[in-house]
Amino acid sequence: MKRFVFNIVLLAAIFIAPFALAHEVGETDEDAPQSWHELWHDWEWEPGTVIPIALSGVLYGIGIARLWRDAGIGHGIKRWEAACFAGGWLTLVIALLSPLHPWGSVLFSAHMTQHELLMLVAAPLLVLGRPMIPFLHALPSSWSGSLARLSNTKPWRVTWRFITGAFVAWLIQAIILWTWHIPALFDATNHNEFIHAMQHSCFLFSALLFWWALIHGPQRAMGYGLAVLYMFTTALHSGLLGAMLTFAGRTWYPSYAHTTQAWGLTPVEDQQLGGLIMWVPAGLVYVVAGLALFVGWLRESELRATKNDLLPLAEVTS
Repeated sequence: MKRFVFNIVLLAAIFIAPFALAHEVGETDEDAPQSWHELWHDWEWEPGTVIPIALSGVLYGIGIARLWRDAGIGHGIKRWEAACFAGGWLTLVIALLSPLHPWGSVLFSAHMTQHELLMLVAAPLLVLGRPMIPFLHALPSSWSGSLARLSNTKPWRVTWRFITGAFVAWLIQAIILWTWHIPALFDATNHNEFIHAMQHSCFLFSALLFWWALIHGPQRAMGYGLAVLYMFTTALHSGLLGAMLTFAGRTWYPSYAHTTQAWGLTPVEDQQLGGLIMWVPAGLVYVVAGLALFVGWLRESELRATKNDLLPLAEVTS
């Protein structure tokens, strides 16, 4: 039931988040930070951004308190899982509420850092934190029951199983990543905060879908070699986009043509730095995750081999 409720909440979040995160139309050139002094005083306090993030933290905290009160500390949700959620939640705060957000309106590299934090740090940590178990314990039981009944319908189960298949989740994330880097679409995020919020929502929730499919998905991809393939191919295609940005001889995004000089960078240098951020550090995250999955795959294979070797012996002794 908890998994079905997670399905409903995640889908609702995908559609609601752009409206929740959208606030005022983007900053003008005069409002954008022009120095370190201005930057460190430029935190985001828009209710549409603060409330969803704060609410998720409160719900998780209430749910953990109730769960551990009834079952004991570390039961239901392990301590390391709670720590993962806390790390993912803090990363959301840094990416969406800290001065990094307005900085992204004047530096493409800062904007790229924001995206990588959402997709490569916040998303996997939140998934590992198994948030829907505490969320369900925090909600009234009547709400949880209603969500479970709604999510247990056959059309929904078939649809959810399809989109959380490892390949489909991989494809969704790849399409969203490349589509939002089309120059006209990416530039629009600097002029309209609703489009900006939509971009961030797409990046975050496609990444949540991708990591959830590999770790908890219906195909249990985490225990199989295909998960390693999906991880490394993600590193390849995202690294290719980063390399294209790095080696491009001109700027792709005109909205940054006159905003980087105050920070000691030309527009091309800023774009190259952003491309390197996507290419090298982000690629390393995927590679390390792929290697971790590969090690898990080998261990699982060894366990299966040992079990198969012991099975005939057990039959003889019985």
